Amino acid sequence: MGKHTDRILELKSIYYSYHNTDGETPAITDLSFSVNESEFIAIVGPSGCGKSTLLSLISGLIAPEKGLIKINGRSLRESAANIGYMLQHDQLFEWRTIYHNVLLGLEIQHTLSARTREKAHELLDTYGLKQFENSRPSELSGGMRQRAALVRTLILEPDILLLDEPFSALDYQTRLRVGDDIGQILKREKKTAILVTHDLSEAISLADRIIILTSRPATVQQTVPLIFNLEDDTPLNRRNAQEFKNYFSLIWKELNSDA
Repeated sequence: MGKHTDRILELKSIYYSYHNTDGETPAITDLSFSVNESEFIAIVGPSGCGKSTLLSLISGLIAPEKGLIKINGRSLRESAANIGYMLQHDQLFEWRTIYHNVLLGLEIQHTLSARTREKAHELLDTYGLKQFENSRPSELSGGMRQRAALVRTLILEPDILLLDEPFSALDYQTRLRVGDDIGQILKREKKTAILVTHDLSEAISLADRIIILTSRPATVQQTVPLIFNLEDDTPLNRRNAQEFKNYFSLIWKELNSDA
């Protein structure tokens, strides 16, 4: 982080309700926070509190009823920001090779060129997938598939990366390894990322800061900056650090304070 104090994302007094035949259900109320460039934010909160709704608002899939979302100082509608999304399932197409899966977003955006094709090869090489370029997704492990999904997202050069429970479909061992792997990639690439997760350990191992939401209708209950005194600050090393246990109990207490 250090030199990056530029706010890339600002949410100001956001309200959003679901409307159905029974009337309206407030999902988010008076929610405000901001994210700095290159910062990794994790959002945690009680089950069903609206974490995924929040990502849909940030990505522009849905619009807030009240409040303002700004990216790089401009309202979301006027912003030309490129927002990347990584979901629980990798959404790789079986009939395409890994290389052609990575090119998919570029094809959709009509930005496929000799340069972007070359970049696809480079990224696959950098992230240990070179030998799988011509493989089908079913030939790769769950961890390798998630890495391929990340490369497909990174090639679009997103300003902000939204991660919606991206590791939760993996078994525990793979999940730890992939979280460590992808966490280090995003730090190295200085990507701004927002992770929604139910897993407190995952949030603490990956994030620079954790935003704790209240139960629905969600608003910000508490923000916890994470500072680890580690020579090699990686997600796996954090899990063995003394600070990890302290943060875990602090956040656990916050989450259960209104239970």
